[in-house]
Amino acid sequence: MNEADRLYEVWVYLQAEPLFWLTLTVGCYLVADGIYRASNLFPLLNPVAISVALVSACLIAFDVSYERYFNGAKFIHFLLGPATVALAVPIYLNWKIVIAEKLAIVATVIFGALFAITVTFGLSHLLDLDQATVRSLLPRSVTAPIAMGISELIGGVPSLTAIITIVTGIIGAAMGTFVLDLVRIRDMPSRGFAFGLSSHGIGTARAMSRNETAGVFAAVAMGLSGIVTALLVPLLFRLVAGSF
Repeated sequence: MNEADRLYEVWVYLQAEPLFWLTLTVGCYLVADGIYRASNLFPLLNPVAISVALVSACLIAFDVSYERYFNGAKFIHFLLGPATVALAVPIYLNWKIVIAEKLAIVATVIFGALFAITVTFGLSHLLDLDQATVRSLLPRSVTAPIAMGISELIGGVPSLTAIITIVTGIIGAAMGTFVLDLVRIRDMPSRGFAFGLSSHGIGTARAMSRNETAGVFAAVAMGLSGIVTALLVPLLFRLVAGSF
């Protein structure tokens, strides 16, 4: 047996091991995070976007199905739940700061959710997208698990919703800093809230990595926008169902 055959056998063996895909995912993220830190946290080099690109490139290059990959990396998917719940800790520790802005928070969340839904609905019809795509797009501005649940409820395609939601989060986290700087918003709670409202989990992670107060308000925005959107989308969908 020559060296090439041996390497091929090793590769086949590794592909069959779930731990390999978990290791690949963590390794790609570490590489992406290293690039991000080396760039002095340049927003466009978001580690989530880079790691997604690296993992996708590996799967495409070696013709590996997503199902096989997910079976190995699903432990990371499981940890999303505890990681999201853990955001309650910094919110609790900074509860007095949060509750002091309760009126502004509630008003902004409701307006932000309505704006996102309205813009998405309007652009979808302007572009003449099909019904399934429109329904999949409507909940794109909240964290993926909630967005997928809403999408399924109104007849969308949850897998498509997940992709759109992740892309929305990556773009928001990458471009948010430039937009906020452009409109001269320097207040950390406001910046964090904007990230959580528009870029959900990925934006919240970015805000938390830069400033604790910004991260707290981002987590509040992410949680509340998920609740409000989950209530508004099905309600508004029923009101405009004749447009579909």
